[in-house]
Amino acid sequence: MSSLKENYPSKVKTYQPKPPYVLNCIKAFLVGGLICAIGEGLQNFYITFFDFNEKTAGNPTVATLILMSSILTGIGIYDKIGQFAGAGSAVPVTGFANSMTSAALEHKSEGLVLGVATNMFKLAGNVIVFGVVSAYVVGIIRYVLEKMFS
Repeated sequence: MSSLKENYPSKVKTYQPKPPYVLNCIKAFLVGGLICAIGEGLQNFYITFFDFNEKTAGNPTVATLILMSSILTGIGIYDKIGQFAGAGSAVPVTGFANSMTSAALEHKSEGLVLGVATNMFKLAGNVIVFGVVSAYVVGIIRYVLEKMFS
């Protein structure tokens, strides 16, 4: 019995198909690039039609991308994009919005507070805490370096 357990991974490996790494990278690059191009188009739209400048157009651009991603997740399209593109759809801010919206939709039957809000922020809490802590550490490092070299 123990020899079966030891040989199992090597036996299974012979039957597993090889993942198409190059094709997956190309799909991720193209879809991620398309999402970023849509973001650039939205930013130019806000600059042109709403009199924003480059600095102030970022916030409504990100908010629009998050809204679009959440709507596409709600109607089931973003999941298909994610299955096709993999990391290309997960890395931009739209991927984060998709994961939060998916968690909220998955637990909506448990109620608004205990279902949607609690489970939606399980993922977001980790990301927000990591972002705040890393920004704090980088800020301290920058402050120390400025004091040393000024």
